[in-house]
Amino acid sequence: MAGDEHRANLLQPPATHLPQDPAASVLAAGSSAYEAAAQHPGSSLAWAVLAEQALLVAVGEPTRAVAAYAFARTGYHRGLDALRRAGWKGAGPIPWSHEPNRGFLRALAALARSAQVIGEVDEYERCRAFLRDSSAEGADALGL
Repeated sequence: MAGDEHRANLLQPPATHLPQDPAASVLAAGSSAYEAAAQHPGSSLAWAVLAEQALLVAVGEPTRAVAAYAFARTGYHRGLDALRRAGWKGAGPIPWSHEPNRGFLRALAALARSAQVIGEVDEYERCRAFLRDSSAEGADALGL
């Protein structure tokens, strides 16, 4: 058994660790997520925060749900760009325990949630599975 586990780990791509997101310090200093996204449009974290904020008031408000989806999709794609620059090949762990990865993981979770709100069931399931496959710890922490 232990040999099988070791062999399986050798077949799995290495974990990807993103560099520090520059919007993190802007948000920590008290700036709004809008300001952080404007200053650092490549930031997954800023877009994830915008999506999460829009989702808080999206129930019964289609405009907010669509905005949340757009914010989340932007953060997701900015995160994919960053992951590729960090050596990610389209698969493998993106650990929640590495703080800079959380912006992407939060954007992915927000994309799943906002897709669900606007009735994109296939997109919800795909994003939920991608999140869980990338970081089960992150999926648990984000309630997906």
